[in-house]
Amino acid sequence: MDQKIAIFQHVPREPAGYLETIFRQKEIPFEYIRLYDTNEVPRLRDATHLIFLGGPMSVNDEEEFPWLIQEKELIRRSVKTGQKILGICLGAQLIASAYSARVYRYVNETGWSLLDRRPDAAGIFSRFPEQFHVFQLHGETFEIPHGGRLLASGSAVRNQAFSCRNALGLQFHLELTDKIIRDWAKDLKIHQKEKIARDTPRYLAESKRLCGLIAEEFTGCSTTRTHSGFPVSSEKHD
Repeated sequence: MDQKIAIFQHVPREPAGYLETIFRQKEIPFEYIRLYDTNEVPRLRDATHLIFLGGPMSVNDEEEFPWLIQEKELIRRSVKTGQKILGICLGAQLIASAYSARVYRYVNETGWSLLDRRPDAAGIFSRFPEQFHVFQLHGETFEIPHGGRLLASGSAVRNQAFSCRNALGLQFHLELTDKIIRDWAKDLKIHQKEKIARDTPRYLAESKRLCGLIAEEFTGCSTTRTHSGFPVSSEKHD
């Protein structure tokens, strides 16, 4: 079956990053839904997979950002119809909130941190190392929705990755590239910048490998495939 991925982007500075590289390599078409421009979720006629990216807003800010309500409704509909959904940071919180799990202010996590794969982790997380480093940039956390399964946890923030039927939520960022990390670090304190600059060469390559595993599971493609009928996005990220 031909695939087309719809990527919901909440702010310009949080693109799909390395996921774009993977999708191009596999020749899987994708398009951005730029909610910061459209301010609404459009009708998706041909998208087979959905990705919800991060953003500085809270999933609870529905008055200020009404499209958050529309995203949650779309998540519920898409899970019901069996579409694959991937939520990253804010996107993971959207999945949790869509199923009435609490999302709330908690510990700020910034930069690289160590996570533990849960011993009973299923699916693609069964192929993750027992411990792995990921990049974090968030100040809220979520409860695991009813019927969901915790896949990875951290020492400061417990709930880091979960599955809920055909939806996967990641509190952390595996999609990052050097360019995106440098851009995000511009607004951080000097000591945070310095630590990130030291840690990134140590952990980014493995982060990209894990991103590849997630993308493989998400798309079902382990080798390059050609799809016709949809243009591949021309956006590029280093």
